[in-house]
Amino acid sequence: MDLEVFVARYRADWARLDELTRRRRRLSGTEIDELVALYQRTTAQLSALQSTGLDPALAARLSSELARARATVSGAQSSTWRSVGRFVTVSFPAAAYRVRWWWLGAALGSIIVAVLIGWEVARSPALQASLLPRSAAANLVQHEFRHYYSTYDARSFAAHVWTNNVIVAVESIMFGLLLGIPVLYVLYGNAENGGVIGGLMAAHGRSGEFWSLILPHGMLELSAVFLAAGAGLRLGWAVIDPGPRPRARAIAEEGRATITIALGLVVVLAVSGLIEAFVTPSPLPTWARIGIGAVAEAAFLLYVLVLGRRAVTAGETGDIIEAPDTLPLTG
Repeated sequence: MDLEVFVARYRADWARLDELTRRRRRLSGTEIDELVALYQRTTAQLSALQSTGLDPALAARLSSELARARATVSGAQSSTWRSVGRFVTVSFPAAAYRVRWWWLGAALGSIIVAVLIGWEVARSPALQASLLPRSAAANLVQHEFRHYYSTYDARSFAAHVWTNNVIVAVESIMFGLLLGIPVLYVLYGNAENGGVIGGLMAAHGRSGEFWSLILPHGMLELSAVFLAAGAGLRLGWAVIDPGPRPRARAIAEEGRATITIALGLVVVLAVSGLIEAFVTPSPLPTWARIGIGAVAEAAFLLYVLVLGRRAVTAGETGDIIEAPDTLPLTG
């Protein structure tokens, strides 16, 4: 397919379709018939364009236009709340479920690295001394670690934590385009930081305090970070091995699905930020604080596994662009 010839041939049709869609409330009977015919032709044209994978941006624009035209043809305008409901119950859990093995791999790999680093730090006084002077390490484990969660106003702290975590998640997703290699670096940095602090706390006999302050918010927070990393790694793999799809199309589709995950994680990380700001430093018993975190984590995992599996079984991918109707091409 010659893309320039293709665009030149059908540009007028697409412009007319857009014009009729925008005037949907003031169409004559003849114009409605024209809209239907243009909708069907453009659907076939989009199918031809997608089969080549030549211009994902143009395909995305046509797909979006067809979605609006379809609503006009059917007379069914989707409300904003309906779109939000679909995102919550279908799009986000489907996108998260599709990357479940990458998500699990990111989680297991990070946990193993953190445990190994923590174990090595805890058992090696020489390594501890190379990381921090003795006085600084003592101050960290006796004061700074605990006070970190209660020094600031809870609302400001929640906003600060949420912003930082969203940045980490978005970085993990965006780095997927670079073959996923920077995602591994982000994961290692997080694991190293957790392992070093955990090892220092263990070396000073404060493992219980470490886990009591990490677990309430850390379960949900880290699940979100690992999900973002898994999505980034899957996107990176689509660059390396697109499978049966043209590489441009695979990258475009996986990229849009990762955007769905990023949008959903904004809410998930807001919840973990609230737990970190209001539950972690609270005077509640340790079992209660960890229990709240465990309930939030279990609810999130069940949400993804149940709704995500159902959506994926129904053919959903989490692509932010609703797939239009397609017609078979005729010679």
